[in-house]
Amino acid sequence: MSISDPRMVVLVVEDETLVRMFMADFLDEAGFKVFEAVNADEALTVLQARPDIQVVVTDIEMPTGSMNGLKLSRTIQERWSGVGVVISSRRERPGPDDLSDRVAFLGKPYLPNTIIAVFRQMATPQVVEPPMVQSA
Repeated sequence: MSISDPRMVVLVVEDETLVRMFMADFLDEAGFKVFEAVNADEALTVLQARPDIQVVVTDIEMPTGSMNGLKLSRTIQERWSGVGVVISSRRERPGPDDLSDRVAFLGKPYLPNTIIAVFRQMATPQVVEPPMVQSA
């Protein structure tokens, strides 16, 4: 990203305060515009208010709120299909039905550069060339 590029907007959903603050800090230092949410309910409120959010990173296990990170990911894909989601967890693993080209999984702990690379990949439009049609 160059200086003239608009900052990519991300939402960090993490119930552990220190983990959330650490992620927000390193993402901000890497040039992202960062919003934070403590649980899935707060995340949905932020997503409704901020249509510019491009990627959400969520922990699977969130004891507060009405849903865990997997259900949040499904809800995001239903309501905001253009938003990428990175699911993370130390203990749980998502099933194959929880992942797609817009949903990735990172096991904790991970390096800050790893999640930054995943975010940038999700934000980069993938160009697919249509097959050449030969005329007879």
